[in-house]
Amino acid sequence: METLQSDDPRELGSYRLLGRLGAGGMGRVYLARSPGGRTVAVKVVRPDLAADHDFRERFRHEVDIAKAVSGRFTAPVVDADPDAPLPWLATSYVLGPDLTDVVAAHGALPERTVRALAAGLAAALQDIHAAGLMHRDLKPSNVLLAADGPRLIDFGIARAVDGSRMTQTGVVVGSPGYMSPEQAMGKDVGVAGDVFSLGSVLAFAATGRGAFGDGTTSHAGLLYQIVHGEADLTGMPPSLTGLVRACLMKDPAQRPAPGEIVAALAGQGIDAALHDWLPSAVASTIATHASGILDLEAPETPRAAQQPQNRPAAGFGPAPTMFDGTPSTGTAGQSTAPGGTPVPAYGSPLPGTVRLGDAGEPTPAPPRRRVLSMALGGTAAVAVAGGGVAWALTSGDASEDAKGAPGAGTSAEPVDENFTTPPAGVAPQPLWHESAAEDSTTTGVPLLTHDGLLLVSGDPLVAYDVKTGKARWTKPGICRPGAQLLFHDGKVFLADGDYDGVLVAYDVKRGEEVWRSRLGKQLSVEDTIAIDDENVYVTATDYGQSKSATKYRTAVAAIDHTTGKKTWIQHRDWGTKDYDVQGTVSGKYLVYADSNHNLTVRDTATGGQLWTKKIGEEWSWRPTVDNGLVFLPGDRLTAVDADKGSTVWTLPPAGRRGFGNPTVVDGVLYTSDHDDGVWAVDVKTGKRIWLCDELDVEGPETFLRTGGTLYGATGSLDGGVVALEAKTGKLRWTYTDSKAVGEPWQAALAGNRLMVTHGHEIYALPAV
Repeated sequence: METLQSDDPRELGSYRLLGRLGAGGMGRVYLARSPGGRTVAVKVVRPDLAADHDFRERFRHEVDIAKAVSGRFTAPVVDADPDAPLPWLATSYVLGPDLTDVVAAHGALPERTVRALAAGLAAALQDIHAAGLMHRDLKPSNVLLAADGPRLIDFGIARAVDGSRMTQTGVVVGSPGYMSPEQAMGKDVGVAGDVFSLGSVLAFAATGRGAFGDGTTSHAGLLYQIVHGEADLTGMPPSLTGLVRACLMKDPAQRPAPGEIVAALAGQGIDAALHDWLPSAVASTIATHASGILDLEAPETPRAAQQPQNRPAAGFGPAPTMFDGTPSTGTAGQSTAPGGTPVPAYGSPLPGTVRLGDAGEPTPAPPRRRVLSMALGGTAAVAVAGGGVAWALTSGDASEDAKGAPGAGTSAEPVDENFTTPPAGVAPQPLWHESAAEDSTTTGVPLLTHDGLLLVSGDPLVAYDVKTGKARWTKPGICRPGAQLLFHDGKVFLADGDYDGVLVAYDVKRGEEVWRSRLGKQLSVEDTIAIDDENVYVTATDYGQSKSATKYRTAVAAIDHTTGKKTWIQHRDWGTKDYDVQGTVSGKYLVYADSNHNLTVRDTATGGQLWTKKIGEEWSWRPTVDNGLVFLPGDRLTAVDADKGSTVWTLPPAGRRGFGNPTVVDGVLYTSDHDDGVWAVDVKTGKRIWLCDELDVEGPETFLRTGGTLYGATGSLDGGVVALEAKTGKLRWTYTDSKAVGEPWQAALAGNRLMVTHGHEIYALPAV
């Protein structure tokens, strides 16, 4: 921002000018203050445009429309005089830098900031489009970042200038790198053009560079890439990639509407999305500079040079010719150079500004968050009351505590909840989020949901209300590390936390003990394997059979989960361990793998061993059984007859690097390969149904399906939760929290909520 020069006016209408903010294609922008003390930005039209009768008419029309726009994230006109010798308009000044300057100073913005930015800008486009306007110049320099949310500025004005320029055939108006393909080709532009520009702006914010080229790319090269090339979204957070790709579709009809974007990104309302939305360095500097800007005073002007209020304001450059052909009574450049307080430029701190990371600060901010020391300049906007459309429940209240005291066993099962399906590529946002204590949860164990409760294996064992995320009960010391949460008929079954060798049944609603079972005086329950409608299957150590003081015989046992009494017990071969079993049960088959690389199948009625065989070098996976077949991962996907152990079919990976552990749902097998592709396979024939090779994260390790959607939860390296179309495998969305937890993801369904954990982070998502 600069001090006023000799050719700058001192007043425009009732506004006293404080300094020059900048200049653009339409004219100059000034910081000004009203008689009542309101700080505004005043934009003054260039003299050559002011002399153009057609431009004045278009400008007057756009001002009338712009006055009708009242949105929380827009910059509506608050005052204007389109009939002045130099037409002008005023908007309320927003204390915040533009996106270009922020990225230049700090680099790419955090994911949470870009999400909030997207929701706010989409809400702004809703308001602009509702007023009959198209922005047509949405770019980083037209986006301000204020403490309470982003502001989109200069809407409608570009349209007025556009109207004067487009009288020349083939002239393209807009900013190369951010205009839509139809705009770049000079075609008719609709509101979907603004959505394309929004996608480009979000890509810039999230990656720190243009999606179609950087500043070294020629305008012609940028336009060619926009029309014919693909956006470079390298470095884009996976949970935002789908949204940005959808915005950047070449076909305008395939782009999401702004309302869809708002609904998808602001699941708990705009205010929640904008809570603490800015990086700390930006937020701190904005607060510091706000006081400095508001303390600015207008430069003193010598009395002889002051103009009466009834005279036209002094212009910049030659006085324009008025419509009747006579020159304006205003004389350009007649004011003397101002004195008074200089206005600092971007990068120069106001008096009293504290630079984060200077000497005396305990710890410098990291380079990405280095301080943004500046006076707020370049653009302005206005904030008014209002809000965006929230994507939330149409019934119920996700923030209301469930009734009943903790431990009373009451629950809040979601009933008749309806969630809006987000547009393609847009992930739903959490209905709530809780963080357990670090290292208190067992991250590789499937979640348990029942009767409105979510149980996460760990110590303490906690039951969360799926509606609110609040703990309904907490029980320390009952859940061993790595313990499965086997459930049946309202009870969860655990090997006791005191390592006393018993199986304990707990009431899920209250967390209270129902019964405990001991296999015998010298038999110790070590761990649970699986559960069916009759029994809980466990591993055990028989201290009555030993070869030495440290070598004891291991066993597998079935315990009736209604009475707690032993159904049967079968000893295992010598040399097998008591803690290394991964198993499942299906019909009459109990199937488990162990650390000796054996796959064993037993009859659930008697415990008799049907067969056992070596399975290769890996065993730490839970066997999948369905339709009388056992499915083995590896270099090939193999289906084995559960009765005989013979191979029924194999599926090669088609040049890919082998398969992970599969999941079977309703006769379809789902698995990931080691190149992060997801396969759907016919269980009976072993034929591939589809292959999805478009994930932005690693291939899921577990799968769930409800309705027409398949959900996958990934591992720990580059993970998240993905939603695919179950029939085709087409990627619908990817959710990730971008937290460096380093633990696998888990997911479970509770009504039409998707309960998700990432290490100790716990989320409830709409199952859409």
